[in-house]
Amino acid sequence: MAPKKPEPKKEAVKASPEPEPAKETDLDLHSIKIEFTADQIEEFKEAFQLFDRTPENQVKITYSQCGDVMRALGQNPTNADVHRVLGRPKAEDMDSKLVDFETFLPMLQHVAQSKDQGTYEDFVEGLRVFDKEGNGTVMGAELRHVLATLGEKMTEGEVDQLMIGQEDANGCINYEAFVKHIMAG
Repeated sequence: MAPKKPEPKKEAVKASPEPEPAKETDLDLHSIKIEFTADQIEEFKEAFQLFDRTPENQVKITYSQCGDVMRALGQNPTNADVHRVLGRPKAEDMDSKLVDFETFLPMLQHVAQSKDQGTYEDFVEGLRVFDKEGNGTVMGAELRHVLATLGEKMTEGEVDQLMIGQEDANGCINYEAFVKHIMAG
């Protein structure tokens, strides 16, 4: 009988995915309080309209544009963050479903409030792992490989654009200067 008691506890543990829907309710766009000023909202709307590609200028953007607009407005959400605020849409919906500005604004507010951006020190510390000689540099080829294969993978074109003017004659990159360059935008 004693082994049967742990079995219901195991079932209770299996039933614990209920907190996940609680996380989804945290993203209820109607419950997010907009804390932007009227001037900020007007500025955001103007930028939003620049991305509008609807035939009759309906002031709507596709799901796939949401991350780009957020980044244009000074945020830095990951693709996963954008996917989450959109309600985890299917891949085929990204280019077909549209978002209006009134729906987008709470998404932007959520992303702005939940910034989990690394600091300069965080990025330098992360790159220091690749500094085999301890001289403040990393191999450009190794950094290119990491950027293209780990985490939110970048395309070769994106990596090339990021690395312009960063490598010295030996193909090394001063990673402290690199991080300063990236964070300066």
